[in-house]
Amino acid sequence: MPEPRHQIVIVGGGAGGLELATHLGKSVGRRGLADIQLIDMSRTHIWKPLLHEVAAGTMDPSEDELEYLAQARWRHFRFRLGRMVGLDREARQVHLAPVLNDRGEEVIAARSFHYDTLVIAVGSVSNDFGIPGVKQHCLFLDTTDQAVRFQQRLLDAMLHAHTQGGPSRPGELGVAIVGGGATGVELAAQLRHVTRLLSQFGLDEIDPERHIQLHVIEASEQILPALPPELAAAARRELERIGCKVHTGERVVEVSADAIHTASGNTIPAAIKVWAAGIKAPEVCGELAGLEVNRINQLVVDRRLRTSDPNIFALGDCAACPLDDSSDWLVPPRAQAAHQQASLLYRTLRRRLVGKDPLIYSYRDYGSLVALGRYSTVGSLMGNLTGSMMVSGFIARLVYLSLYKMHQAALYGWPRAMLFSLVHLLRRHVDPEIKLH
Repeated sequence: MPEPRHQIVIVGGGAGGLELATHLGKSVGRRGLADIQLIDMSRTHIWKPLLHEVAAGTMDPSEDELEYLAQARWRHFRFRLGRMVGLDREARQVHLAPVLNDRGEEVIAARSFHYDTLVIAVGSVSNDFGIPGVKQHCLFLDTTDQAVRFQQRLLDAMLHAHTQGGPSRPGELGVAIVGGGATGVELAAQLRHVTRLLSQFGLDEIDPERHIQLHVIEASEQILPALPPELAAAARRELERIGCKVHTGERVVEVSADAIHTASGNTIPAAIKVWAAGIKAPEVCGELAGLEVNRINQLVVDRRLRTSDPNIFALGDCAACPLDDSSDWLVPPRAQAAHQQASLLYRTLRRRLVGKDPLIYSYRDYGSLVALGRYSTVGSLMGNLTGSMMVSGFIARLVYLSLYKMHQAALYGWPRAMLFSLVHLLRRHVDPEIKLH
């Protein structure tokens, strides 16, 4: 009998996990050197840095999402729908919960899958830090479904206010975004653009500037802590110019049904509240047969992306990877880190199939970019030749868009990625600029 093929199981179909499954499928999967299986609780994929556009309604997920089953067929791996709930390290099995439909009926029974090599890439979720009222009254942007729910909530609120001749109470159309990082700032700018557009689609009882209050609330003294102070200040000025209220140095201590309450005693009225103030790894990471986690539940890995179990690797936001050997700093939870780690693990796992040692990961910081909707883009670029260079405006916007193109190219190849760009450009002339349902 032929020897069983090496079983590679990847849990999590985010940017890193999906890119890794795609690269492995195109090479060792297609040639029959290993079986690759990707597990995710969703049927489709959208690049997580774009979820704020889904929430604002400037991106329709039905047009931009990737279907895992189709990608698996094209790239020679297997897709398994399900949510990981446990791990048996001795038997080398991943346990999945039953899959239920929206009526609570079981669609797929609980299952287990054997692995020889396991890669955990389950990403991150919002961290509420135990603050009262956050789970009950805030919306989150961890998944496509959550982003769509926010967009529908905003549209419903505007339609309701329009039919009654305008808002009937303070804060009825207020949106408070807790967290002044990239997600919060980008969402605020997109929402200002969207609310101005919606008033042009017959919602003329609503004055976007007067009726729709947009708040960004940040505990530190600066929004966008990943950027230099001068760029963060420029982004703040731009937000304030387009009518967003920026509250820095305001630590949230409680969230109620209709307001945000801060440690300074400030109360910010808002019917719609979004929590984007921090991340942690999903709860399941702390329940995986004794694998070590840190204080935000990330799996502790070495610079080869290995956990304490040599058969289990982790990448992306759920992995606490040392930045180098001489400090306690960790690789930041960014899309560029997940992309780099997926590329390194692809090479490592190919080496593992022939008995070679894993490669060491070194994080390369190419800078940070923040898109303020249609108004501006700011950021810093880093490289071995240029050092650190601050950019804004058109050049920054081009670089920002190229990051998504690189992700698409990793999944589809450059010809199809460019074709997607052309299709998107053509659709702009036949579709509304924003999603209206």
